[in-house]
Amino acid sequence: MATSAFLLIASFMLILLLLARPLGGFIARLIEGEPLPVLRHLEAAVWRCCGNHSAEMNGRQYALAILWFNLFGLVLLFILLMAQGSLPLNPQKFAGLSWDLAFNTAVSFVTNTNWQAYSGENTLSYLSQMVGLTVQNFLSAATGIAVAFALIRAFARRSSATIGNAWADLLRITLYVLLPLSLITALFFVSQGSLQNLLPYLHLNTLEGVQQTLPMGPVASQEAIKMLGTNGGGFFGANSAHPFENPTALTNFVQMLAIFLIPCALCFAFGQVTGENRQGHALIWAMTLIFVVAVIVVMYAETAGNPHLSTLGSTSNINMEGKESRFGILDSSLFSVVTTAASNGAVNAMLDSFTPLGGLVPMWLMQIGEVVFGGVGSGLYGMLLFVLLTVFIAGLMIGRTPEYLGKKIDVYDMKMTALAILVTPALVLLGTALAIATEAGRAGILNPGAHGFSEVLYVLSSTANNNGSAFAGLSTNTPFYNLLLAFAMFVGRFGVILPVLAIAGSLCVKKRQPTGNGTLPTYGPLFIGLLIGTILLVGALTFIPALALGPVAEHLQLWLAN
Repeated sequence: MATSAFLLIASFMLILLLLARPLGGFIARLIEGEPLPVLRHLEAAVWRCCGNHSAEMNGRQYALAILWFNLFGLVLLFILLMAQGSLPLNPQKFAGLSWDLAFNTAVSFVTNTNWQAYSGENTLSYLSQMVGLTVQNFLSAATGIAVAFALIRAFARRSSATIGNAWADLLRITLYVLLPLSLITALFFVSQGSLQNLLPYLHLNTLEGVQQTLPMGPVASQEAIKMLGTNGGGFFGANSAHPFENPTALTNFVQMLAIFLIPCALCFAFGQVTGENRQGHALIWAMTLIFVVAVIVVMYAETAGNPHLSTLGSTSNINMEGKESRFGILDSSLFSVVTTAASNGAVNAMLDSFTPLGGLVPMWLMQIGEVVFGGVGSGLYGMLLFVLLTVFIAGLMIGRTPEYLGKKIDVYDMKMTALAILVTPALVLLGTALAIATEAGRAGILNPGAHGFSEVLYVLSSTANNNGSAFAGLSTNTPFYNLLLAFAMFVGRFGVILPVLAIAGSLCVKKRQPTGNGTLPTYGPLFIGLLIGTILLVGALTFIPALALGPVAEHLQLWLAN
């Protein structure tokens, strides 16, 4: 088992790095504003139709463009979901969603969370899935990458009043990165057995004489962008555990690679654009070390399993409950860490059935801000926030003004950094307290005790950090939870994006100072260790008390009672 685990982790990381390196070089060209010659005419045609909006923006203008763009998409998606019963491409005649569920879903997909309080094959029409959810998968992913582009330019430019053009970034990211990769990935999924059609559902009789309904639909196209864009919303309620979404062990491996591909490539692009590749490598090292340790812990917890199984006569304690037999313990454990380290809510196993420690690690990976590769764009700018915090702490230790990549980090930058880092923990802890303290919140808890608390803590951690996965076992399709989680998703997304763009606007006007003898190197093992320590320290101080009431208490109950 240990050898298989090592080979799985090593092969995954090796293939990821081999694929991400060239993609990072390509993305670096986009950040520097170099359109592809092949698509130059297409881009020019788009600008002619939309008007000339290609002038560069300062931080405030960029933030307003991003905010209005996403608010407009939210309104359109909300209307579409409410009106789907009267719209075409609805062979199952599904009615429109209730206002609170439609609002929750619209906020979810606009914020790249893809939290789903419904089962897609029983609720949404093909039009809603394609024009509504899949389109927003592209646009929300492009939004996160665009914000990362702006922050990278702020570090790279010597002194500038602007950080790029939001409209140009959104267009180029969608046309040059997301669409081509999604097309290739979708075709691969179709070749492996994923569905891609517009047929009505099939009604069949099984060999036992029982009628069964097989859902159809455009699955592969949504599956591709949900992974590449770290969105996570499934066409089916079972998500990537469904054989029509994730039919083979090979598609399972490719899905995990797709989740990390662009976040990893952005780290390479960051180093190339700033002129110091080792800075990007340092981020990858920090992310990889945390990731590997997290995978090992989950694999160990799931193979250790449940001690009560032996009392029932089982010859093995490994925890296969809630897992697909075609993936097994190791692949399911790796998938759970990948999907929660990144801002992706896809699951190929029921997280609610994991052991307490096996469920604690994915929960904590979200709570630290999903900076271990993280979401497309959001993972990089989230990690750079921790870099700024680490540089500030190190500056205090050695009595020097903190700086990073030659840019002085002043009081305003640190205020914005603190705000961006603390907004999601506040949403998680206050939201959990509200759910536990109110009758409407407690009404959705189906499991009493420590596990029920873990389910509430998990759902707030997932939505506030724009992940979208769930422990399940919690009834969330109620007005209370739909509105609470929508608020957490919206503030968790834009409550971080706006301070990040404020930091970008502040840094871009500063001149890059030459490196001196007293400058703290931000690429070696010492700094990588400081960065990891800062992430662990912030996560520990913020969430250990809450985790102690949930998964830690449940773990102690499970093993001490044996």
